[in-house]
Amino acid sequence: MLVSLVTGLRRRELSTDFLAGLSVITSIFFGEYLAGAIIVLMFLSGGALEDYAVKSASSVLQALAKRMPTLAHRKNGVQLSEIRAEDIQVADSLEVFPHEICPVDGVVTEGHGTMNEAYLTGEPFQIDKAPGSAVISGAINGESPLTITATKLPIDSRYAQIVEVLKASEKNKPRLRRLAERLGAVYAPLALSVALLAWFLSGDVKRFLSVLVVATPCPLLIAIPVAILGSISLAAKRGIIIKNPSVLELIKECRVAIFDKTGTLTYGEPEFSESVCEPGRSQGEVLGLAASMERYSKHPLAIAILKAAHDQKLVLHEASEIRVVPGLGLMGTVSGHKVQISGRNNLGPKDQKRLPPISSGLECIVLVDGDYAATLRFRDTPRVEGASFIRHLGPKHKLKRAIIVSGDRETEVRYLAEKVGIDEIYAEKSPEEKLAIVRKETANAKTLYVGDGINDAPALMAATVGVAIGKNSDITSQAAGAVVMDSSLAKVDELIHIGRHLRQVAFQSALGGMVLSFIGMYLAARGHLSPVAGALAQEGIDLLAVLNALRAALPPKRLSDFS
Repeated sequence: MLVSLVTGLRRRELSTDFLAGLSVITSIFFGEYLAGAIIVLMFLSGGALEDYAVKSASSVLQALAKRMPTLAHRKNGVQLSEIRAEDIQVADSLEVFPHEICPVDGVVTEGHGTMNEAYLTGEPFQIDKAPGSAVISGAINGESPLTITATKLPIDSRYAQIVEVLKASEKNKPRLRRLAERLGAVYAPLALSVALLAWFLSGDVKRFLSVLVVATPCPLLIAIPVAILGSISLAAKRGIIIKNPSVLELIKECRVAIFDKTGTLTYGEPEFSESVCEPGRSQGEVLGLAASMERYSKHPLAIAILKAAHDQKLVLHEASEIRVVPGLGLMGTVSGHKVQISGRNNLGPKDQKRLPPISSGLECIVLVDGDYAATLRFRDTPRVEGASFIRHLGPKHKLKRAIIVSGDRETEVRYLAEKVGIDEIYAEKSPEEKLAIVRKETANAKTLYVGDGINDAPALMAATVGVAIGKNSDITSQAAGAVVMDSSLAKVDELIHIGRHLRQVAFQSALGGMVLSFIGMYLAARGHLSPVAGALAQEGIDLLAVLNALRAALPPKRLSDFS
């Protein structure tokens, strides 16, 4: 308390801590130990509640370190040896086993499979890997083992860069004034003025102490933390984990909403959208041939193709000679036809000229008996509730702008933006670029950032309020102030309403307690309350304020206002 008092004087700030510290020191000086002890009890109780509310399970950087592999498998001919990941050197040959996390940036030299890079790049799909393909540290390997050659040291790899960006973001995050601090900045000078005036007019220094004791801002020190804990409990019951209690106080003040695309405004799963067929070919014919092959493959779009065939009730046929040929794609035989599923870059000049223009989303090319047959197109489906959620943010929650910041291609991001009703977009952005954009926006107005991947973690930390969607990434969960366990924008709306409910209850508790405290200060100034009686009166005020603060744990009438 003494340290807080001196610090406040040096900064020329009169805060709730200053007022409590001055009350205790004055009570000790005049021998009113019981009154001082009661104030200390209330002060420490409020601090303990606040610490409990703020404490989180683990830090972001601890979670990052836990996820990154500590061992790697160095390959020397046919021999494998385990080494520490930090000992990997450029040009080392490494084996990445199925479902392992890639320890370093490199290039595939042996094997065919897929890697999930969604945590790092924001791309929503499994990425094909074959000899010559680049791999990035932090990506999760699929079902097949891959041999890679390291092209960078672990410290220079993509994952390590994100760790460094996170460190810088955590270090530079601005301190925000909490609700109790803002109220205390007004209340403390007024209370001190009343105490000094009572002493001056009466000439009795004990009245100064009595006023100070009654004025000790326990409704601010205790009622607000109690309301915060109640709101944390309410949020948990709704499937929302509060990592940083300031989220509840600040989310209603946000005026700019920034969204990641993949897994946030979309479901993060590809769906078949259309086919562009050559004359003489039908969609049903080409899709049926492709689906017949995809039953036996690990192609990243296999699930989407099979689902489309099922929805269209197509009959699938037995496929044989299924194989993945580097530079050619997936090949096989279906009903006597040679079928090939590939990308446009794998086709010759003659077939290239027959392809339709590149559009947004993903695509694959189907050739039948060596002849171009069709282009199948896929999209990452927008969330059903996305447009109505975005549309209601302005009228209901006073957000002035909505922005999409994504690592995906511009055509895909622009397509989604049009679907959900957002005008401002930033596409093909790295985590560092996302962080710079969020910092720039946050410097001008309070920001709400909603994302779901590791590539969002630095931006989540830099925003005024960071909300992680889903529970797939513990890194994002640690970086965010709040985690929506269900992958739903409706839950984000509930979080905003819980924050609004907290502010209402906390203001009522704090302001009501302060009004009663001013009445007690008036009585103390007139000589009707001794220091101990004033401390006990303050306890009664605290009880009323805390009982009202407990209402924060009860849900308001409405927790969502869009449909």
